[in-house]
Amino acid sequence: MGTSGRLSQSLLRFAQKLAGDVPVRLAGDGAAEEPERPAIVVHDPRVLRALLLNPEVGFGDGYSDGQIDVEGDLVSFLENAYRQPARFSSLVISRWLDWIQANTLRGSRRNIHHHYDLSSDFYRLWLDRQMVYTCAYFPKADATLEDAQTAKMDLVCRKVWLRPEETVVEAGCGWGALALHMARHYGVRVKAFNISHEQIMFARERAKREGLSSRVEFIEDDCRNISGRFDAFVSVGMLEHLGSKNYLEFGRVIHRTIGDCGRGLLHFIGRNYPRAFSVWIRKRIFPGAYAPSLQEAMNVLEPQNFSVLHVENLRAHYAKTLEHWLSRFEQSYQAVVETFGPRFARMWRLYLAGSIAAFRVGGLQLFQVVFAGNKCTSRPLTWSNLYTGAEEPVQEKKWIHAIS
Repeated sequence: MGTSGRLSQSLLRFAQKLAGDVPVRLAGDGAAEEPERPAIVVHDPRVLRALLLNPEVGFGDGYSDGQIDVEGDLVSFLENAYRQPARFSSLVISRWLDWIQANTLRGSRRNIHHHYDLSSDFYRLWLDRQMVYTCAYFPKADATLEDAQTAKMDLVCRKVWLRPEETVVEAGCGWGALALHMARHYGVRVKAFNISHEQIMFARERAKREGLSSRVEFIEDDCRNISGRFDAFVSVGMLEHLGSKNYLEFGRVIHRTIGDCGRGLLHFIGRNYPRAFSVWIRKRIFPGAYAPSLQEAMNVLEPQNFSVLHVENLRAHYAKTLEHWLSRFEQSYQAVVETFGPRFARMWRLYLAGSIAAFRVGGLQLFQVVFAGNKCTSRPLTWSNLYTGAEEPVQEKKWIHAIS
């Protein structure tokens, strides 16, 4: 064995030590000793140095570049990896990313553009028909993704106790599905804010096509610039894009829009305790992302004297949502490769698989928090309405025909 070979074997032993009980081997060294166990297969020994310097980023980039493969089920491998004790801190890189990806008004626009303005056609390959890119709610285990996303939107609407002709402001509206759902099925008027140009144009076109432009206004602006008074405030999948340093300001925005008489809902990816978000995901997929603990999220509500009325964790539902997304992504994998290239396709496969694993093992949570001002009178005495009949398909309200 030459010097380079001995060095590779030495690096491999160090990599195996870092990986714990996750097997690591060089390609060509034979099949795994336990075929049923997923293992890391290294095609290019040079990637071992990157694995040792920063296992998370080294693995993520090595997998994306095809220098590393996983032998066996990718999600199962990542679940096992996430259960291993942390052996490396990316604190320096994390703080550097905090600085260059800061969610200022300009920085947030840049961060959002990186992720959401890829192409609506890309997301259409693997999302549901309404293009809902947040956790679904599965009233039945065998519910379709389409039905589960509709059930989630109804759950949100029931939690904020919407009534016809009320006004709602939505912070971060994606491709517009929830805003349109609230207007069509609950008779409210909605102003929805988003800084993704691609998503706003998609949402406006859909509202026009479906005859709802008079009831839903899609505004291309940062949610921190929201003005006006509303009955309810809804934020689904927005909080994790703000960063904890901006929570106090976000709370002020909410209070100036609904005051002490309104109510609202925050739906966000969170954690059981404060911890930096994945460095690799922030570098390659989701710049500026941060998943807060419940305690951190209260910094949005407590300074404004909002009362927390209901808290629910839909972690298992997000794991199931992601399973649907990954399955659809794999069915469209070749189309993704042809449009964006193999590195991009492998990168997104890893991102979706890693997200499933994180929700399965509890590294990530999905919180829904319902809150209200201390003078709010429009709220239910009990929460029995939330799940009663949740499995039934939503019917258009009779009054909608009079306004369409």
